[in-house]
Amino acid sequence: MNEQELLAAVDALVTHDGRDAVCGPVGHGEDPVRLPTDESVDFRALSRVLSSRYGQSRNLAMGGYVDPTVTGRTGAPLLAPFGDRVVEMRAWRHAGRWIGCGAVRTDGVVRPVVLVTGQPVRQRPDARGETSRVVPEKWSTGPSEGTTWVDRVVAVTGWTRERGAAVDWAAVESRLGTVLPGDYKELVERFGHGEFDDYLGLLIPDGPPGSLDLIEFNEFWARAAAECGGGPWKPYGLHPAPGGLLQWASTEQQSSFYWLTEDSDPDRWPILVTGDDYGEWDRFDGSTAEFVHRLLTDPRHPRSTARHFDRHWFTSYENLDG
Repeated sequence: MNEQELLAAVDALVTHDGRDAVCGPVGHGEDPVRLPTDESVDFRALSRVLSSRYGQSRNLAMGGYVDPTVTGRTGAPLLAPFGDRVVEMRAWRHAGRWIGCGAVRTDGVVRPVVLVTGQPVRQRPDARGETSRVVPEKWSTGPSEGTTWVDRVVAVTGWTRERGAAVDWAAVESRLGTVLPGDYKELVERFGHGEFDDYLGLLIPDGPPGSLDLIEFNEFWARAAAECGGGPWKPYGLHPAPGGLLQWASTEQQSSFYWLTEDSDPDRWPILVTGDDYGEWDRFDGSTAEFVHRLLTDPRHPRSTARHFDRHWFTSYENLDG
């Protein structure tokens, strides 16, 4: 397969679960699925394209040296077929699977390789009995009456981890100078640092290393806006300007999710979403958890992942190697 054929095959495997989209019997009965790769393929150039589609990669091996911290939860299945023949390997996690692109030494010749784990990546309970990630075989058709939007997000992702450490919300809200939406706070405490459908990541206060801190992130951009006379957010201001934007989530594709803090009741704040050029804004009048649930399940949602996946999950980045 050339580069374009490889990209199409990877997309078929991770997006549509389409083993039949991979030519002939290739991949059947194998895990991970190794795609036939033309020797002319430049795996470094292909890696850049994969990063543009699936986000930042993890380096599993470079210069013939394998990262000793790699585990089954951080990409080791991509290395298993090659043993000490791995020269380089980069990995992306997407739609519950690992994508690998790199080079291996075969008969003294370094050849490019592309492979995809054939089954969703599943997290096993750690020493405390917690599960970092669950990809249900079939997501729920809908919650029962009387459940909250947070309950619905939990149900559709199959999330089973118990509630995490409580956040000192009084201190957080005192520093921000505003009360925050109640269901956002519950989402943070239920899910923690991670991403929904490997796409939407919450900004959380006092999170673990690698997370975007809700307070520091918004304070930084508010200072930047003040220094440059408003910046690309116009005609909106940034909090703490009256009715200003307060960012609560982001994606690796540089979409930004804000509350418009125009109402005295934060549970009534509308949500505004824009891309990296800040040229267009989508508005959603509803709660934060409702927004997340509809993003996951409603293909009509302007930022929908339901158009791409028929099952939904949450990837936790806390204790990833634990």
